[in-house]
Amino acid sequence: MEESGEKWVKGVKKMFLGEYRHSLDDKGRLFIPAKLREPLGKRFYICRGFDHCLMIYDEEQWKIFSEKLNALSMGQKKYREIKRIFFSGADEFACDKQGRVLLSSALREYANILKDTVIVGVGDKVEIWSAEQWKARDEAAARMIDEGLDDLDLDI
Repeated sequence: MEESGEKWVKGVKKMFLGEYRHSLDDKGRLFIPAKLREPLGKRFYICRGFDHCLMIYDEEQWKIFSEKLNALSMGQKKYREIKRIFFSGADEFACDKQGRVLLSSALREYANILKDTVIVGVGDKVEIWSAEQWKARDEAAARMIDEGLDDLDLDI
């Protein structure tokens, strides 16, 4: 199903794909690849992610994600902690004229990003990984797929 030339996948209007390697500059700025900048739009959100990566959401996906978080009851400790983790580390970003964003020291520390990064499209969002952590995760994922692909029942 297509609308206005953009593909829809299970309600996802945009698909972020690919793997890109970039390094932080001396000021902590990270270049966002042009293939990702356009679909992200002028303003987007970066927050702490799963497995110590950072997640980038376009405005539409951030709205969906933040509405889900806001629906969690503050009356339950685990939900308070979840909301604190994601919202306290989040910020709105816009790329400068060179396509860079300044990552806060708190976000860099959370994701253990010192210099080299891997930026990956994961469907409806983008992740930023330290190059070292991405390599370890990528190797572990490859082993998991090799060992369990039969269980997934994928016709690929």
